[in-house]
Amino acid sequence: MTELISKNTIQTQLSCLVVDDESIAIKGIENYISKIDFMEVTDTCSSALEAAEIFKKKKIDLMFLDINMPHLSGLEFLESLGKPPLTIITTAYSEYALDGFRLNVVDYLLKPIAFQRFFQAISKAQDMFRSQEILQNEQEGVMTNMYVRQGDAFQRIAWEDILYAEGMQNYVKLYFTNKVLTIHQTMASLEEILPQYYFFRIHRSYLINISHIHKISGGQVLINGSLLPIAKPRREKLLNTVVYKNLISK
Repeated sequence: MTELISKNTIQTQLSCLVVDDESIAIKGIENYISKIDFMEVTDTCSSALEAAEIFKKKKIDLMFLDINMPHLSGLEFLESLGKPPLTIITTAYSEYALDGFRLNVVDYLLKPIAFQRFFQAISKAQDMFRSQEILQNEQEGVMTNMYVRQGDAFQRIAWEDILYAEGMQNYVKLYFTNKVLTIHQTMASLEEILPQYYFFRIHRSYLINISHIHKISGGQVLINGSLLPIAKPRREKLLNTVVYKNLISK
């Protein structure tokens, strides 16, 4: 029997900067962020000029940016940045939405911000961040190392070569093009180890590598000649995930 161990190199938590000249607005965003496990507030400030100083000292993954602020507006500040972080506009004014999206912001939230709308925006930001980091890691040649224990030795495998996984209580079968490995692992723990950008849980018993999909037809997906069932609640999300991945890869 074998066991899989791994260390995922993809960052999972986003460092956030909140820029707003109203303290109550900052506290509201901070409160929302505190409920999200993949985000943390790195700093807050009340003007774009202060934000510029923070960027010199700290790494920021996601910025929540108000528009109407003293001296320099949020949009003017964003346009001045050579390599801005992912940005979500938070404002009470809807008329600047087109300017915001022209500057490639993640989302444009109108105050007062409902938590459901906030969650939609940060989920989109998380997906975009993961995509950017994966592409950067691929360009730099960074790989996620995975090892299969065989007796007293460990054999390195590449997760890209895994076609799909089939769960069987406390064991999982890993299917490759020319072999099948059975590992002592739960499907849930395997799902945490593998990069979520590439692997999708289509069914209680199946986790697939999206890169190896040949065809999706009705309630089934075809991978390397094997037809695997897609649970009805998962089908639409799978289709959206495949479309999104193809779009950002172009």
